[in-house]
Amino acid sequence: MTSTLHLSQVQLTPRHLERKAVIYIRQSSPKQVRDHLDSQLTQRALVERAQSLGWHADRIEVFDGDLGQSATGGQEREDFKALAAEVALGHVGVVFGWQVSRLARNNAEWYQLLDLAALFATLIGDTDGLYDPRLYNDRLLLGVKGTMSEAEHYLMRQRLNAGRLSTA
Repeated sequence: MTSTLHLSQVQLTPRHLERKAVIYIRQSSPKQVRDHLDSQLTQRALVERAQSLGWHADRIEVFDGDLGQSATGGQEREDFKALAAEVALGHVGVVFGWQVSRLARNNAEWYQLLDLAALFATLIGDTDGLYDPRLYNDRLLLGVKGTMSEAEHYLMRQRLNAGRLSTA
């Protein structure tokens, strides 16, 4: 008797494909937007990933209105709000991001999105795979990705502050 080991039990269903695939594109600063166009092109390639999984082109929507806005601080990110609203309305079958945990740089926003996605059976996708936040192992992995992202941001801020102090 042989058994197959699956890392995830995500089932892509016709119900997911009937709803939108949303690609959320972000870069944190205007300098990144200006100087790193290749990053945007790479993120926009997620449209082709959605198509390869079965989404029709007219069911794929790109949210790129938050380019150049940090996910931290007091800046309003209108596309992130619109994304959360679309998920809460049950219009989204999957949310794709290059690194999904970077959709939100703080765990409060990240877990709010995961809770909405779980409630409305919305999948989360990145370059590593598809995740269903209703499944324990997927939710655990998405949580770890979010925690690592927040820790990474904290460490970067510490390094920047140390650099400023050493030049002063």
